[in-house]
Amino acid sequence: MRRLLSVQDERGTGMTHASAGSSRPPMAVKVPEVTFLFWVIKLLTTAGGEAASDYLALHGYVLAGVVEVAIFAVAVWLQFRTRRYVAAAYWFLALAIAIFGTGAADAMHLVVGIPYGGTTAFWAVVLAVVFWLWHRSEHTLSIHSIVTRRREMFYWATVFATFALGTALGDFTASVLHLGYLGSAVLFAVVIMIPAVAWSRFGANSVLCFWSAYVVTRPLGASLADYFSKPHAISGLNYGDGPVAVVVLAMIAALVGYTAVARYDIQRSAAAAGLPDGRRPARSSGSP
Repeated sequence: MRRLLSVQDERGTGMTHASAGSSRPPMAVKVPEVTFLFWVIKLLTTAGGEAASDYLALHGYVLAGVVEVAIFAVAVWLQFRTRRYVAAAYWFLALAIAIFGTGAADAMHLVVGIPYGGTTAFWAVVLAVVFWLWHRSEHTLSIHSIVTRRREMFYWATVFATFALGTALGDFTASVLHLGYLGSAVLFAVVIMIPAVAWSRFGANSVLCFWSAYVVTRPLGASLADYFSKPHAISGLNYGDGPVAVVVLAMIAALVGYTAVARYDIQRSAAAAGLPDGRRPARSSGSP
């Protein structure tokens, strides 16, 4: 697995391969630098997406599905029409995927009737297949190499799979393993520290650690959102999906607005930075 996720051949990083995906390829890396605030906003999008999707579902699955698909389509259009990283467009798509991914995973259980264990296994396989196809095509899974349209598509396909998997996994631990929402949040808070410590203290593969932590942010954020929003009868604090969604979305808007103004999270491509394989310098605050 470590060999699969290692950052290898970056010959496709430059614009020479960009034309394969679009007539107007990206001009720079299309994802933000990985900093502490990146993880904070990522957790908030997972929580906000969970609460927003659950709130929409209260008004009917058909209406929820239509609204979620519409939000997702607009967000995809905004992100892919840019040629550089734009904080508002990037995080809007991340939030749209959080909402849509929650709805997709929940529909498989609530509408189709697949058990949480089955939906968790399904999205785990989907994620593994996306990773395999991405690495087979591009020879790297590094987020610092997202400088072609094709790699950007692989990246967002991976993000979608992680959100859906995280939703199913969080529901599995809360309901099937009977940990409840708070217990699940504590579990995933501990689990997410494993790749963080492995990377920072033991020099583990940065790409493997990044994606491991990225996957866990979803069930962690979703479990926290459910803990605050769900009724007491199912181990929640009963603040409601709507109020929790509004508060979290306001926090996301404030932090994304700050990053858009500060522009501290704009990264250069590995080639532009003089790095041979897409990795960041040793003192960088990002992980992969």
